[in-house]
Amino acid sequence: MRLAYSTLDVFTDRRFGGNPLAVVHGAGGLSDEEMLAIAREFNLSETVFILPAENLAHSARMRIFTPVKELPFAGHPTVGTAALLAENKFGQGRDADAMIVLEEGIGTLRVGVRLRKDHAPYAEFDAPKVPVEAGSLPPIDVLAAALGLIPSEIGFENHRPVCYASGNAFAFVPIASREAIARARINGAHWAPAFSEQGLVGAYLYTRQCEHTTSSFHVRMFAPDAGIPEDPATGSAAVCFAGVIARFDRLPQGTHRRMIEQGFEMSRPSFVSLVLQIDGQGLEGVRIGGHSVRVSEGTIEV
Repeated sequence: MRLAYSTLDVFTDRRFGGNPLAVVHGAGGLSDEEMLAIAREFNLSETVFILPAENLAHSARMRIFTPVKELPFAGHPTVGTAALLAENKFGQGRDADAMIVLEEGIGTLRVGVRLRKDHAPYAEFDAPKVPVEAGSLPPIDVLAAALGLIPSEIGFENHRPVCYASGNAFAFVPIASREAIARARINGAHWAPAFSEQGLVGAYLYTRQCEHTTSSFHVRMFAPDAGIPEDPATGSAAVCFAGVIARFDRLPQGTHRRMIEQGFEMSRPSFVSLVLQIDGQGLEGVRIGGHSVRVSEGTIEV
């Protein structure tokens, strides 16, 4: 069986930045084992498989695989797949606004896509669930050992390590400086007691010290248990990060936009747009968005 595929760079407006994504079209005839094997072959943080939608009014059903397992939801596959389907529908290089409705493991997502001539497509969607706190983390010295840092480099202002989830659960670890976050790494046997044993997808490190003045946070995300040593851009974690921002920065009611930069240590600069809606009860909604660009197209034999 021969299937068409596309690759894109997501959360960037130029090729060879952002987070690479593979999208396999017409995957309805593949087994779970074949999808996982193909994801391992591409060896990207995620590979998407497009299947016919269960509801004919929707654009497509999609399944998301890392090299080691299936995910119910992920941000950069959602953004990239929606932009790709919109371009396939309306044509590249045309001005159009589209609503792409995707069936994912977490539920149905409506993704708005803006197509403009001579610009990379931009896609954004409302998070399917508002993030909530999800358990606790070991002491700071355990976290520091897992990241190859010293305890005093973890935490800034009133920010402290916490876990949040919105479909996927992540550890959020504030890092005191840009220099310290650049030195962070997965530190062998120390990783499991700090993060793996908590049932988390990965550890999301963040600092306010940024490369670009337009960015609010500089982040890194390690997820070795998901087959992702480091991720260039992590939309699902950014959704959860909205809960962290709302909690520690004590935002007033209204709409707040934050730009997150990621992937710089990997030479894959990425920019994730995060919008938080705060009401009298706290965080009411989260929207995630970014650009994506096509890189390659071809076929794969199964």
